[in-house]
Amino acid sequence: MNKKIRTIVKKLSNPRIRRRLKIGLALYGGVIMLGLIFKLGYDIGHFNAQSLKNEKNAELPTGTHPELTIESAQHIVSGALKEDPANPKTVVDQIIDNNHQLSTIIIENNKVKKIARIINMQLFFTGDIFNSEGYNLTEGLEQQHDIKHDDH
Repeated sequence: MNKKIRTIVKKLSNPRIRRRLKIGLALYGGVIMLGLIFKLGYDIGHFNAQSLKNEKNAELPTGTHPELTIESAQHIVSGALKEDPANPKTVVDQIIDNNHQLSTIIIENNKVKKIARIINMQLFFTGDIFNSEGYNLTEGLEQQHDIKHDDH
């Protein structure tokens, strides 16, 4: 074992081998440095791209649902009934329940009030809505807002 170490040291003392070893180690160190520079450049570019993405996402509006206003409900009603939006015959009187998927509104046409529903920004008149206990919610709203129920 001791003899092997002596032969290695003896070979390393040779100037030709020492020069080749220095060149090899310098090339190996250069490749490592080049790899680190590329890695650092990639990380900086990736970080900048992520920052840009985060800035764009921050500019987007938050996930709040659109609020139904009297004007937007009137626009939906006029469009569904194919009336002139500037001079509608059917007028939105009140928004009872303002939910982004199911909104309940009161509309009036020729002094006759009706309960209508806007489901996903589309207008619906027919059909009663019942809760989980089986109570007719449409009749309850009609009684609560003094709307005469007309049976067909």
